[in-house]
Amino acid sequence: MANPTHRLLALLEMLQTQGLVSGSELARQLEIDTRTLRRYIAQLEEMGIPVTAERGRDGGYRLMHGFKLPPMMFTNEEALAVSLGLLAARSLGLAEAAPAVSSAQAKLERVLPSTLKRRLRAVAETVTLDLSQAAPAHDNEALLTLSAAAQSQQRVHLHYRAENAETERDFDPYGLAYRAGRWYAVGHCHLRAGLRSFRLDRIVSVHAIPASFLRPTGFDILGYLTQSVAVMPRSHTVEVLLQTTLDQARHEIYAELGVLEATTDGVRLRSQVTTLDWMARQLAQLPFPFAVISPPELLAELHALAHKLGAAQLRVL
Repeated sequence: MANPTHRLLALLEMLQTQGLVSGSELARQLEIDTRTLRRYIAQLEEMGIPVTAERGRDGGYRLMHGFKLPPMMFTNEEALAVSLGLLAARSLGLAEAAPAVSSAQAKLERVLPSTLKRRLRAVAETVTLDLSQAAPAHDNEALLTLSAAAQSQQRVHLHYRAENAETERDFDPYGLAYRAGRWYAVGHCHLRAGLRSFRLDRIVSVHAIPASFLRPTGFDILGYLTQSVAVMPRSHTVEVLLQTTLDQARHEIYAELGVLEATTDGVRLRSQVTTLDWMARQLAQLPFPFAVISPPELLAELHALAHKLGAAQLRVL
């Protein structure tokens, strides 16, 4: 306990928990002499912490009767951040999140001043956050185990249940992310020998194994997830040439719609979609011209959409 700050905090803790303590006992526990102890007592008093000294055979030091340090202090902005964080935790698909949030909120209210306590309660009772409906996890163990493994760069073994099969594999978790209502772990899959993402709600079991790995520097977890969704094979492969710049295309088109590539003629959009009529509606919202490269059926869907919109406009007039 060589650090003076540590000794000062330790002294404060002793006075709060032990009541009246003799100077010799305090000095012994802090491993200092009585002269240094008196200096620490003076420092506490300078900080506004009232310490009383009682002389005599049974004397010693104690905090002034009735004085208690506030165990936690928040500014208005910090209280708001904590309140919103607790609300968000309810919507993140974590098992047993609701009782944990309620317990944490109750603990905070016990230590907050009355004004901030009322504000915390007001936020909890009147604010609603829409973070998409999360798929419920079986429990929180997968998230805790994988996050710890990602931090320590330790390999894990996964028992994973996909839609039609169950598999076992070793996995190097680079990190975790919450996206579109679900939790994902992203990393190197040794079964497939490449980057993969795994939904936490489909993990049957996971445990660390005695092997380490090196996580790529600056790996973008959310970026990988977004890209993998955009190129996931679906019923139709679409290619469109956008008459705009790459920056403008990125501003207008959300990343999951497809992959953008700058060319000499404009920006090429490659996408995988389930239905072409849905893709036609997405393209119709763009503020710049475009040309369909493939498939030709998409052009027919765009013509049908234009006819429908024209007919609707005539009826309104």
